Amino acid sequence: IAVARAGNVIGGGDWSENRLIPDCIKSWSVNKKVMIRNPKSTRPWQHVLEAIRGYLTLAICLYKDHKLHGEPFNFGPKHSQNKKVITLVKEMKKHWNSISWEEKKSKNDIYESKLLKLDSTKARKKLKWKPIMNFEETIKMTTIWYKNFFEKKQINVFDLSKKQIEHYNKKIRIR
Repeated sequence: IAVARAGNVIGGGDWSENRLIPDCIKSWSVNKKVMIRNPKSTRPWQHVLEAIRGYLTLAICLYKDHKLHGEPFNFGPKHSQNKKVITLVKEMKKHWNSISWEEKKSKNDIYESKLLKLDSTKARKKLKWKPIMNFEETIKMTTIWYKNFFEKKQINVFDLSKKQIEHYNKKIRIR
């Protein structure tokens, strides 16, 4: 048994309430402006495939090395990949051009930290895990998934998900 934590995990298929990308997608899919709560807040954004690979790597290492039992591990992007909320939204616009947003101004909002970080040094050293996707690729894969879901143009989302997993697996083999 071990503890695994991941950064702000994003990717196609997340429909949770009060999460930035699902909120954006729900608004943009009906041509509405999304309200951005904290555009200057910084988060460790990472694709769900990165977190899953981290969890699977941890499971394999736990099986092989019982000294790791009970240890906590963080799985997150490189610190240089931590980006502001507004940077993420602007990056999404590159792949879904007819979108708009405005900053939500409310004094009654729940407090959120301006900066979240995740130190994955331990996972890198003890598990030999490291993220392989950059911020731009993470946002592109995520945005394209949702765009295909709503526009149903090129490929259904099941096939697109498989294609994205295959692309990710190729990246793993290359490095």
